[in-house]
Amino acid sequence: MRSAEQAGPAARSGRSRLRLTLAAMLAGTLLLTAACSGGKDEPSWQGGGDGAAGASSAPSAPTLSTVAVTSPAQDAKSVELWSEVKFDSEDPDNTEVKVTNAKGDEVEGTLDKDQNLWRPAESLAWGTKYTVTVTTPAAEGKNNSATSSFTTMKQPSNLVRVTSFLGDGQSVGVGMPLIMKFGRAIPEKYRAEVERRMVVTATPAQEGTWRWISSTEVHFRPQAYWKAGSKVFYDVKLKGVELGDGWYGRSDLTVDLKIGREMILTVSNKTKKMTVKQDGKVIKTIPVSLGKPSTPSSSGTMVIMEKAAHTVFDTTDEDPVNGYKTPIDWAQRITYSGQFIHAAPWSEGVQGKRNVSHGCVNVSEALGEWLFQRTMMGDVITVTGTEDKLKNGNGWTDWNMSYAEYKKGSYL
Repeated sequence: MRSAEQAGPAARSGRSRLRLTLAAMLAGTLLLTAACSGGKDEPSWQGGGDGAAGASSAPSAPTLSTVAVTSPAQDAKSVELWSEVKFDSEDPDNTEVKVTNAKGDEVEGTLDKDQNLWRPAESLAWGTKYTVTVTTPAAEGKNNSATSSFTTMKQPSNLVRVTSFLGDGQSVGVGMPLIMKFGRAIPEKYRAEVERRMVVTATPAQEGTWRWISSTEVHFRPQAYWKAGSKVFYDVKLKGVELGDGWYGRSDLTVDLKIGREMILTVSNKTKKMTVKQDGKVIKTIPVSLGKPSTPSSSGTMVIMEKAAHTVFDTTDEDPVNGYKTPIDWAQRITYSGQFIHAAPWSEGVQGKRNVSHGCVNVSEALGEWLFQRTMMGDVITVTGTEDKLKNGNGWTDWNMSYAEYKKGSYL
């Protein structure tokens, strides 16, 4: 066998062509590999490429923040009007919360830094977008502000009317209960929240409580009679508050009134006399005639509910046979069932001696006028010693029970 050196020119020439052919094939393969790799700016299948290219392909880390709005959720819809704003903060003591409406006006509210809550001072508007901005002092490498938006619920068609029996500027007696009425029955599960949103402030301060008289009426009384000359303010915030079965409060309201001098009337069936006290001092003793045995007056503590200088008592609708229609002067209602203090000139001869009325407190024409000119709605009258006991609910009987018993009618 001959070596390469021993081979002839023809053999060497053939091997050279073979090497050239292989080199060309290898070059073509490399060009195809480069083309499939996407070019020199991208790493090859072998994991090539420089460090800068590798870093740009990694996901960017989120920027850390010292605060976050947690509720309502970002872009939440149909948010209730009294919803609280909740947030997280690394520095709650130095956190500030600002809520603005669609016009950019700031909404008043209170910030509870212990619970990380912001509460609106008034009900928000129906169907309105609000923006929340929570801010803390700057922290290195972290955002110190978070912003979120939400939209309140549209005004529903099912709205409950809420009304106060009393209005601004009135002066009432020391026994006057505060009376709120609802246009629809309030289910029991919602009554505690209703009470929380009806805040009574008295000056000077006096303890008191709400009591549900029915599913549509709630009263407030202090522990003892209102102090003479007190100022009383109550703030009812029920607009947008859920009141059961898809119904919501229609509006908020406030009432500012004054308590007058103290006037207490005490009627004794035993003596057939009324004692009139003003600010603790007896100013008059009046002979009376109470209800006869077949129609006795009620014993208990009542409140003057309404007054009419002249009216007509007509009971013929209820009793066509024995009913009566009689003009009456100086009438002051004390029960729903029709018991009044009023002038009765026909019984003046027995007043202070015998009971002849249909349940009312009869006084003379002259003393009826004298009393009428001095009393006001909310003054207290207590009748004692009769055959019939006053039924709670027959009038404003808020004082016909102890405070402990009265409080049992509250859901708080």
